[in-house]
Amino acid sequence: MVSDALKTLANDIEGLLGIDINKHDDWSIETAAVHGYDAEDPLTGAITTPIYQAITFSHPAFEGTKGFGYTRTGNPTVLELENTIALLEGGKKAFAMASGMAAITLVLKLFSAGDHIVVGDDMYGGTYMLFDTIYSRYGLEFDYVDSSNTDELARAIKPNTKAIFVETPTNPTMKVVDIAAAAAIAHDAGALLVVDNTLMTSYFQKPFELGADLVVYSGSKYLCGHNDVMCGFVVVRDEELIEPIYNGYKTEGATLPPFDCWLMQRSLKTLPLRLRAQQENALAITAFLKEHPHVTDVLYVGDPEHPSYELTCKQSSGFGGMISFRTDTYERMQQVVERVRLITYAESLGGAESLITYPKVRTHSAMPEELLARLGIDDRLLRLSVGFESANDLIADLEQALA
Repeated sequence: MVSDALKTLANDIEGLLGIDINKHDDWSIETAAVHGYDAEDPLTGAITTPIYQAITFSHPAFEGTKGFGYTRTGNPTVLELENTIALLEGGKKAFAMASGMAAITLVLKLFSAGDHIVVGDDMYGGTYMLFDTIYSRYGLEFDYVDSSNTDELARAIKPNTKAIFVETPTNPTMKVVDIAAAAAIAHDAGALLVVDNTLMTSYFQKPFELGADLVVYSGSKYLCGHNDVMCGFVVVRDEELIEPIYNGYKTEGATLPPFDCWLMQRSLKTLPLRLRAQQENALAITAFLKEHPHVTDVLYVGDPEHPSYELTCKQSSGFGGMISFRTDTYERMQQVVERVRLITYAESLGGAESLITYPKVRTHSAMPEELLARLGIDDRLLRLSVGFESANDLIADLEQALA
């Protein structure tokens, strides 16, 4: 339950206790992405929420309020973005953070020394480093298992397990987690299920509908889509988690500034269009790579030969734009990243521009060699974030780089 103290604060910060989840239940996600939660600024009628670049807000009377007090605890521009993210995700409340890592850190504040968290072993290298190098020092216990194997998830549960944390699809080997099964395992143990939904977004995948309790994002990726805003999000399904998450949010202050929130609100308007274009390109590129003599493996969840294709079709409405593939030799892998002209050799993913990277060194170097070997993150694996350039141009670039 929400405390009296938070209810009092909510009188000052409009919308603090979450959105009306039924407000736009007749809207499609395409419409919600374009119009946002409030559709127009309630003060001025502007059809995009203005940038309220203010730190503090005046009060009209000793016990009165105009709806906000201090930007770290609530700001109109920030709130509209948060409410829009919650609306798209189907959650009660969203929190906009300065990065995806800040979002995951905010979730970790829910736990105490001695608590145990089961983690999918195939994840972004920075997340692994946050867990293994930073938060293990504060007494949190982490066990890493193949999250695509439901039996392994169940066997990893201990009496002190407080959460299961998974990415799906996983980064970079594109395994798929059965979200509903993982939720059942977590809830049977009295634990939370946290899903990193970065690669699919709420447009293609709704973890809350499958039983997840918290969803986290590196918003810098597909939600932004332009490689120009660093941000992250935590979304909660139920009201009970709002207060403990908000306490960390307002106290540590790693919140997203109003200007960045305005840019993100603009980016969300084109989210469905961008993701559909990237998926269309990814399907074409997958077909090309699968026939190439110098490519030995193609990992894309939209490939009918992917081992979790049927599960993906069951729990997701699309496949996204992320592909990993292996070349026949290490030298060929190096040749590809040095020869691509249109595709950029760079970290990150989800933007308009197609990016290719070498996970073993560039994104997952924090992981121990034995874990990389077990996951198949080897010296021939490349990860391709497909943009929405011409598919023919992208294929031509890969063809000359692989020759």
